[in-house]
Amino acid sequence: MDLFKILLLVFFVNISFCFAADPYSFYNFEVSYITASPLGVPQQVIAINGKFPGPTINVTTNENLVVNVRNKLDEGFLLHWNGIQQRRVSWQDGVLGTNCPIPPKWNWTYEFQVKDQIGSFFYFPSLHFQKASGGFGSFIVNPRAIIPVPFSTPDGDITVTIGDWYIRNHTALRKALDDGKDLGMPDGVLINGKGPYRYNDTLVADGIDFETITVHPGKTYRLRVSNVGISTSLNFRIQGHNLVLAESEGSYTVQQNYTSLDIHVGQSYSFLVTMDQNASSDYYIVASARVVNETIWRRVTGVGILHYTNSKGKAKGHLPPGPQDEFDKTFSMNQARSIRWNVSASGARPNPQGSFKYGSINVTDVYVLRNMPPVTINGKRRTTLNGISFKNPSTPIRLADKLKVKDVYKLDFPKRPLTGPPKVETSIINGTYRGFMEVVLQNNDTKMQSYHMSGYAFFVVGMDYGEWTENSRGTYNKWDGIARSTIQVYPGAWSAILISMDNPGAWNLRTENLDSWYLGQETYVRVVNPDENNKTEFGHPDNVLYCGALSKLQKPQKISSAASRSIGFTSLSMVIMALVMMMMIQH
Repeated sequence: MDLFKILLLVFFVNISFCFAADPYSFYNFEVSYITASPLGVPQQVIAINGKFPGPTINVTTNENLVVNVRNKLDEGFLLHWNGIQQRRVSWQDGVLGTNCPIPPKWNWTYEFQVKDQIGSFFYFPSLHFQKASGGFGSFIVNPRAIIPVPFSTPDGDITVTIGDWYIRNHTALRKALDDGKDLGMPDGVLINGKGPYRYNDTLVADGIDFETITVHPGKTYRLRVSNVGISTSLNFRIQGHNLVLAESEGSYTVQQNYTSLDIHVGQSYSFLVTMDQNASSDYYIVASARVVNETIWRRVTGVGILHYTNSKGKAKGHLPPGPQDEFDKTFSMNQARSIRWNVSASGARPNPQGSFKYGSINVTDVYVLRNMPPVTINGKRRTTLNGISFKNPSTPIRLADKLKVKDVYKLDFPKRPLTGPPKVETSIINGTYRGFMEVVLQNNDTKMQSYHMSGYAFFVVGMDYGEWTENSRGTYNKWDGIARSTIQVYPGAWSAILISMDNPGAWNLRTENLDSWYLGQETYVRVVNPDENNKTEFGHPDNVLYCGALSKLQKPQKISSAASRSIGFTSLSMVIMALVMMMMIQH
C-alpha cells in the first residue's frame, strides 16, 4: 500500500474517532496592555487579542474547550472561568489555590470539558487586582439541539458586561490597598467596556465613546448581562422595555417581568427583551449604582443606547428612574427572593443531577461564615472570614496533595466565627465527598457583599436581615430556590446556600468584591474522594506549572514551541487532512 493510501486510511480512522467523541473548540488568547479611554482619559487596560473587553467564548455543553493563553504582561497571569464548574478538573480553575501563575512571556493552555451545564457566565484575570484593568469577557454555554429550551428561540443573542471602573489602573489601586487605604468611589460604570452616553452635560464629559446596541422592531433578543465590576452592585434597566428573566448562571428561571433588576458583583442573568416600542427615538440602557447614597454616586452610572433600525431620533431627556426604595431596605431583597428556579425545564441540571428535592436531603456539614469590616493584623489592613484572613499558599493546594507536599495548608477552618483575635492563615474547609453542606454567609459589614464558590451550582434557600439562628431554617425555600454560583449578602443580613459536594478538587469560596478578596476574604473547600481514581477526578495535566515548594520541577519554556501544547486528535486530523489534500492534488 502506497503512502497516499496509508494516510487516507489513518485520516478516516482518526476522523471517525473524533466524531464519536465530544467535539473540541479552540481559542487563542494573547493578553497584553493597550491604551484606551473608556471614561475619556487615556489609561492602561488589559486586552485579549487587542480587544477590551475580550472576545466572547461561545460553546455547547459537553464540548471540550482548549484556550491557549500567551501572557504578554509584565507579571504573572491566570484566567478564572466564573461559574464554569470544571467537573473533575479543578486544575483548570485559574485561581492561586489551584494553579501556579503563568509567567510573563509564557504560554499556557487550559483544557477542560464544559460538562453538564448551560447558561451565561464570564471569565476574568484572578491575580494581582488585574480585573480592575480589564482582561474579562463573556462566556456562553449553549444547550445541545436535542434538549428543549423553555422559551421560543430568540431572534438574536447579545452579551452585555457592566461594571464599576476606576481611571487608576490595577497597579495603582493595588498599591492603595497595600498602603491601607480605601479605593474610594469609582469614576464611572462601563457597558461593554465603554463609558456613558452624554445624557447630562455636567456629569458626563464630551467625546466619550458609548455602547450602542442595534435591534430590529418587533424582534425578541436574549440579553446576557454580567456584572464584571470591582465592588459595586448595579441596577440594570432599558427605557420603555420589560425584562423577562429567563436564566441565571446556568439555571432556567420562572419567567417573570421586571422593569429593572439589581445585578450584584459577579452575577450573570439572561433577559428576553421584545422590541415593541414605537421607535420615536433611541432608548437608554442604564446600569446605576445600588445600595449607596445615590445623590453622591450619581456620576457612577453607565448609559448606553438601544437603537431601533427605524429610530427617528436620538435618546433625550431624563434617564429612566431606578427603584425608589431608599426608605425600604427590603425592596432589593424581596426582588432577589422572587427569582425562582424553573423546576419543570429540561436541560443541564445543577447537582444533584436531575434532583428537584434538595430540601429533603440530609445536611452533613454546617458552616456559618461571617465577614466583618477590615481589621489590622500585624500592622497590615486585612479582611476576614470567621476571624481568619486567608494567605495564599506558594504551592497550589490540590497539587500539594497529589505530590505529597506537607505544611502547605491547614484543614482547620472554623465552622463558626472565632472569638479570639483575627489571624492570617492558610486555613481551608475539609469538605465531605458526597456530603451536603449548608453554608450561611453573615455580612456584618456596612457594604454589600457577593460570594462565589467554584466547582458548583449551589441552591439559594434563604436570606434575611439580622443575625442567622437555627430558627432561621424555618424560612428556607426547600422547593424552587435558584441554583447558581454567586449570591449577594446585604449589609447586616445573611444568605443561606446548600451545596452537594460531588465534584472532587480544591474549590475557591470567596467574596467577589475585589478589594475585600485581595485583602483575604476567602478560603477553599477541599473535596477528596477517599477512593481516588480517574473517574471522579482527573490527575494533574501534563502541562502543569510548578511553583513554591515544587519550583525545581518546572522546566524552562521554549517560547517558539509553547503554542503547540494540548494538540489532540482533532488537530492531528487537520494535519493529516492537509497532507492528504496535497497528495490528492499530486495524484
